[in-house]
Amino acid sequence: MVKLNKIYTKTGDDGSTGLVDGSRTAKHSARIAAIGLVDEANSAIGVAAASAKDTGHAEALFRIQNDMFDLGADLATPADDGDFAPSEMVLRVIPAQVTALETAIDVFNEDLEPLTSFVLPGGSEAAARTHVARASVRAAERAVAELAGAEGVNPSALAYINRLSDYLFVLARVFNDNGKTDVKWVPGANR
Repeated sequence: MVKLNKIYTKTGDDGSTGLVDGSRTAKHSARIAAIGLVDEANSAIGVAAASAKDTGHAEALFRIQNDMFDLGADLATPADDGDFAPSEMVLRVIPAQVTALETAIDVFNEDLEPLTSFVLPGGSEAAARTHVARASVRAAERAVAELAGAEGVNPSALAYINRLSDYLFVLARVFNDNGKTDVKWVPGANR
């Protein structure tokens, strides 16, 4: 259990921040940028969950928010030796978290209208807010992928953030009456 007695520590006043392993890194580093965008995406998911409270899907989004904290902790724990195994002292995203998203996507897809066009990020309020969360997750994914290109990143963490945007896309379609009220893109409609 995490216990926070004091919110400000003043240790970051020099432009650095602490990682789980006790090391410090610049607040503008690729690792902190990725962690920050994961946090931003988590906030957007919270907004989507708030708009979905009467749909039966809010609890799943709350569970995903918890997974996003796991992802942030994973990213905040460098593994210079490439060992991304979870332990009692090291929190890592695990393949089962990715599989849970895939399973939910497959269940949603069973009832969705087939896609005949790209869909615009809109429709119902819950769908629109879920699309905003999806776009935010995509930004976080780009930052995590950039970090992975320079430093070690848990492969399950990268798979999770990739699958999450797929999950949110499909969920937005669910919120649009299983895709029946998706707003379709009409190429060149306003020329």
